[in-house]
Amino acid sequence: MTPENTSVLLIYTGGTIGMIENPETGALENFNLEQLQKHVPELQKFAFRIDTYQFDPPMDSSDMDPEAWRRLVRIISDNYQQYTGFVILHGTDTMAFTASALSFMLEGLNKPVILTGSQLPIGVLRTDGKENLLTSIEIATACHSNGRPIVPEVCIFFENHLMRGNRTTKINAENFNAFRSYNYPVLASAGIHIKYNNVQIHPHGIRRELKPHFLLDTNIAILKLFPGIQENVVRSLFATEGLKAVVLETYGSGNAPRKPWFVQLLSDASRRGIVIVNVTQCSSGTVEMERYETGYQLISAGVVSGYDITTESAVAKLMFLLGHDYEPAKVRELMKRPLAGEITV
Repeated sequence: MTPENTSVLLIYTGGTIGMIENPETGALENFNLEQLQKHVPELQKFAFRIDTYQFDPPMDSSDMDPEAWRRLVRIISDNYQQYTGFVILHGTDTMAFTASALSFMLEGLNKPVILTGSQLPIGVLRTDGKENLLTSIEIATACHSNGRPIVPEVCIFFENHLMRGNRTTKINAENFNAFRSYNYPVLASAGIHIKYNNVQIHPHGIRRELKPHFLLDTNIAILKLFPGIQENVVRSLFATEGLKAVVLETYGSGNAPRKPWFVQLLSDASRRGIVIVNVTQCSSGTVEMERYETGYQLISAGVVSGYDITTESAVAKLMFLLGHDYEPAKVRELMKRPLAGEITV
């Protein structure tokens, strides 16, 4: 039974879900949200209000950037009191980055913000978009008997699974199971019924006020290690003007080459105030720098453990923390603490 005052704001940013094939050219083109009713008549069966907001022009998710994240935060914060939950239609390529960023920028969130999209356009016969959209709306309005939302956090719903947004990674460009949450259990599975994994969902503590954040600093780089990486490449990256943080993608449980020049460059950068966060290249598992000698040298060079954080979440979290103008020591400290359920320490 849905409460009478239930309502959803559906925000269309762009992406494959909102495309229709031009019958003359065969090319995929963005459509207007008004055409959504035609392609998804099931929307009319919901017994509550669904309002829409459309990015004009729609954005390909490859073009998503912090400015678009700020826009989403503004839309949600401006409309926060009027709606039970929010559903964001988004391209899949950068959806994990956007979900991660929103999880930090929407501090105190106690309503569902569900991102979804599709691998096939909604106008195509075999589209996965229709199911993703309808189930996301249902989850965005799901409440406990006391009226509190079941999922008061930023999530991605894709192919029958609801995942914590800042734990997700896009893993597939071809199949419908585009996303995976390797290091955290799914929050819900949608079959005949939607089964919620209440133990893993953010608990409802004291009633929190939404505190939107808009300050982000993008002076960040990602350094992915590989056998044979050259000193001049690493040196030039750390010499980048204005650089404030580096996500270091290491091997296994956080290991890196023991070459003296490499350790020296890391030490020098750390001393200059550049925050270096160690993230594993493995899909699942966690960084344990104390485990092997190759990891110990990183600790002595001032590198911070990212534990089991995803690269997407590490990037978004660093942008968020640096945007607050914290000192490097404070950023390092906060990278080791979960702010929005993004790491397991």
